[in-house]
Amino acid sequence: MAAFRGIIQGTSFLTLGAALAVSAPAFAQEAGESESIVVTAQRSNETQVVRGGSLGALGDKDAMETPFAVKAYSETLILNQQPLTLGAVLENDPSVRTSLGFGNASEQFVIRGFPLYGEDIAIDGLYGVTPRQLVSPELYDQVMVLNGASAFLFGAAPGGTALGGTVNLQPKRAKDKDTNRVTANYLSDGHLGGAFDFGRRFGDDGAFGARVNGAGRWGDIAIDDEYRSSVVVGAGLDWRSERARLSLDLAFQRAKVEHMRPMVQLNGVTAVPDAPKATLNYGQEWNYTTLRDIFGIVKFEYDISDDFMFYAAAGARDAAERGVYQGLQVTDAQTGAAFVTGSNIPRNDNNESGQVGIRGKFATGPITHEINLGASHSRYVNRNAYEFGPFGPPAAPANNIYNPVQVAKPTFNALVAGDLQDPNPANRTRLTSFFVSDTIGAFDEKVELTLGLRRQEIFFRTYNITTGAQLTRYKERATTPVVGLVIRPSERFSIYANRIEGLVQGPVAPAGTINAGDVFPPFKTKQYEIGGKVALGSFNASVALFQTDRPQALTIINDQNQSEFTVNGLQRNKGIEFSLDGEPVKGLRVIAGLSLTDAKQRRTQNGTTDGRDAIGVPDYTANLNVEWDLGFLPGVTLTGRVMQTGKQAVNLTNTLELPEWTRFDLGARYVVAAGDTPITFRFNVDNVANDNYWSSSLGGYLVQGLPRTFKTSVTVDF
Repeated sequence: MAAFRGIIQGTSFLTLGAALAVSAPAFAQEAGESESIVVTAQRSNETQVVRGGSLGALGDKDAMETPFAVKAYSETLILNQQPLTLGAVLENDPSVRTSLGFGNASEQFVIRGFPLYGEDIAIDGLYGVTPRQLVSPELYDQVMVLNGASAFLFGAAPGGTALGGTVNLQPKRAKDKDTNRVTANYLSDGHLGGAFDFGRRFGDDGAFGARVNGAGRWGDIAIDDEYRSSVVVGAGLDWRSERARLSLDLAFQRAKVEHMRPMVQLNGVTAVPDAPKATLNYGQEWNYTTLRDIFGIVKFEYDISDDFMFYAAAGARDAAERGVYQGLQVTDAQTGAAFVTGSNIPRNDNNESGQVGIRGKFATGPITHEINLGASHSRYVNRNAYEFGPFGPPAAPANNIYNPVQVAKPTFNALVAGDLQDPNPANRTRLTSFFVSDTIGAFDEKVELTLGLRRQEIFFRTYNITTGAQLTRYKERATTPVVGLVIRPSERFSIYANRIEGLVQGPVAPAGTINAGDVFPPFKTKQYEIGGKVALGSFNASVALFQTDRPQALTIINDQNQSEFTVNGLQRNKGIEFSLDGEPVKGLRVIAGLSLTDAKQRRTQNGTTDGRDAIGVPDYTANLNVEWDLGFLPGVTLTGRVMQTGKQAVNLTNTLELPEWTRFDLGARYVVAAGDTPITFRFNVDNVANDNYWSSSLGGYLVQGLPRTFKTSVTVDF
C-alpha cells in the first residue's frame, strides 16, 4: 500500500510537470486566439466572494442594503481550492473555524464563538434538507455565510444551533452560456476522483434550464490509513416565463469514512497533551461511518405585478447513517496513556420543510415600503438505536495517542436500547411560524429601517426507542423580533445596526453521554450589532461589533469519569470583525479578515466559573488568502493562504488551554488552450510545514488539525 501511494503521489507531480512541458510553447505565442482564450479563462477566476445572498424572509439582498454581515463564496473558489468537504470552503472565512462532532465524522463549525451543526445549514433558505454530517460542496453555486443570529430570517434551527451564524447553500442553475466541464483530481496519500458539470438552456429565450453535476472520490487521505469515499450527483431543473419561475433540485449523496482519526477527550488530566505527529492515526480500524442522503427542493415564484411576488418552496430529505464509532479518552497528558470506547448508533432521518409568502414594494409619499408576509412549517423525525461498550477501565481497552495500537472492538453491552436493525423514532419535531416585516425607506432609500416579527411554535416529543412509548412532550411558542437600520450616504458606503434574536429547541443529550436522550427546554438569545461596509468597484471591506448571550451547553467528564451533557449558566460573546475581499490591483485578489472574540461564562451554578473563558472559542482568528496572476507568465496564478487561531479554553475552570496555531497553504494554477478549449491545472499544498496542532476544543474535546496534504487537479471546459 505504501509503495502504491508513493507511485500515485509521484504520478501527480509527473502529471503536473508534463502539463507544464507540453504547454510551454504557449508562453512564446504572440497575442492571438489561444492567448485570448487563456486570458479569458484566467480572468473568470476573479469572482471568489459575492457580497450578498438569500436572507430567508427578506429574499435576495445585496450586502450594502442589509443590516447584517453577509458574504458568499462562489463556485469558482470551490473549483479552484478542491475542497473535500464544506468545512474546507468555510476555512476561507476569518470568522469561521471547523471542528468534529461528538464521536462521529460530522463537521461542526464555530461562528462568532457559537457552534453550527450540519443539520442547521440551509439549502435555498430551507432547514432540514442538508445532509447532517458531511456536505459535498461540488453541488453548490454559492456558500453564503450570515454572521449573527437569524431566527427571524430563517426560523428556529432544528439542531439547536445557528445562534452565532448561519450557512445557506445555493444550488447550481443552468446559465445562459452552456456549461461543459470535467475534472480529475488527486489528494494525498492515495485519494483519487473526478467531477462533471453540464448545463444547458432550451426553448424560446432559454426558458428551460438543466444543470447536472456530480463528483466521486475514493482512497486514503493524508492521515495514516484513514479512508474516505464520497459520491454525489445533483440535477437542477428550472423554467422561467415573463412572470413565473419554477425550479426543482434533486440530489443523492453517499459518503464513507473508515479508520477515522477520532476526537480526543481528557479524563482527569491536569495539562493538555502535546498534539501527536500530524499524520499519526490513533483511531481503530473497526471504526467506520456510512452516510446516505437523498434530498430535494421544489420552488415556485410568480410576479403578481411589477412590485409584488408570491413564492412557495418545499423540500425533503431521507437519510440513513450506519457505523461503529470510536472514542478516545486520555488519562495521562505526559505519556499519552488513554483508553478506547466504542458504540454502534444506527440512525435514520425523515424531514420535510416548506414555506410560502408574498413580498412586495410600494410607496406612501416620499416613504417606500418593502413588505414580507409568510409562513413556514417543518417536520423532522429522528429514528435511532444504540449500543455502547464499557465507558472506562479496566473493561475499556488501554491505548496511547503517541504509540497507538489496534485493539479488539469492545463488547457493546454497557448500554443498549432500540432496534439496531430497524430503528424506532427517538424524537419528532414540528416547527411552525408566521412572519411579517416592513423595510421602510426614506431620503431616496438612503435610510432604511427594517422591522419584523416571527411567531414560532416548537412542538417536540421524545420516545422510548425500545418500546415506542412517548416519554416527554412540550409545545412552546415564542416571538422573535428584528430591528435593523441601514444608512447609505453613498452607493459605496453604508453603516448599519441590528437587534435580532436566536431561537432553538432545547438541546437533547447526545448518544455517548450518560444522560443520552435528556431534553432541555428551548431558549432564545439576543444579539446587538453595529457595523460599516465599503464597496469600491471590485474591492469590499466591512467591520462589525457584536454581543450575543446564550445558555451554555456542553459535554463534560463528571465525577464518575462518565461523559455527561449539561446546560450550565450563560455564555456572552462580544467581539469585533474586520473583513475585506476583492481585487485592489489588477491581477491581485485577496480574501482577508480578523475576528476578535471575548467569550465569558456568566450565571453559572453558584458562580463557580463566572468570568472564565467559554470553552472552544478562540480569542482571535485571522485569515489571509492571496491570488496573483503573473503578467509575465500568461496563464499562471500563484496562490497562498495563512490561517491563525488564538488560544482556546478546554474546560470550564480554564485550567486547560489550547495554544494558538498557524497554518500555511500554497498553490498554483496554470491555464492553457488546446485549440479553443481552456484547460486548467492546479496544484495546492495545505499545511505546508506539516505542523502538528490541536485545532479545536469546541465541546470540551480536542480535534487535531490535518497534516500536510497535496492536491492536484485538471479541469477541461469545452
